[in-house]
Amino acid sequence: MVSQHLQTVTLSEGVTATALPSELRFDSAITELQEFIAFRPDAREVRKALAVKLVYQGYLYEEIQTILDVSLGSITGWKQAYEKHGIDGLRLNYKGKKSYLSTEQREEVLSWLQTKDFWELGELEYKLAFDYDVIYESKQSYYDLFDAAGISWKKTTKLNPKANPEAVAEKKKRLKHCWQITALKSKQEN
Repeated sequence: MVSQHLQTVTLSEGVTATALPSELRFDSAITELQEFIAFRPDAREVRKALAVKLVYQGYLYEEIQTILDVSLGSITGWKQAYEKHGIDGLRLNYKGKKSYLSTEQREEVLSWLQTKDFWELGELEYKLAFDYDVIYESKQSYYDLFDAAGISWKKTTKLNPKANPEAVAEKKKRLKHCWQITALKSKQEN
């Protein structure tokens, strides 16, 4: 972490000198920031570190704003975060939203889903609501559970509710008749 106080430095000959904070701070900070930039895959963290590095290299805030296309407030905030927390102050703080189901609960639900071939969405909603007190805002969360269990949510019912069994039987009868005519013609040609 960067100290804003005067620091005493022992030179190689054993002579003690007082260094200005900016001399020590900027050199070590620039090195630390450069290493951070080199090994960070996230562009947002790199942008923060680069802005702070440019401040320590003597660039004006307005120049950094133009180069990186960021606000002056962001540059100031990133520099203050770095000075207060070191490199950790530049890391992203967002860790994602906590899952409604714990890992163990999710595994239980997935095991339960795999116990039969056909499911209705309502069954899953009921199970989660009453066993785990979980109600998802989006149907997609339920579909994701079906997918994780290897069940297509598009195949969650046994029958097509719009199917007409009589029409299906009639079509099968016509296809069978066409097949017989085609087979008969084929025999006559041979």
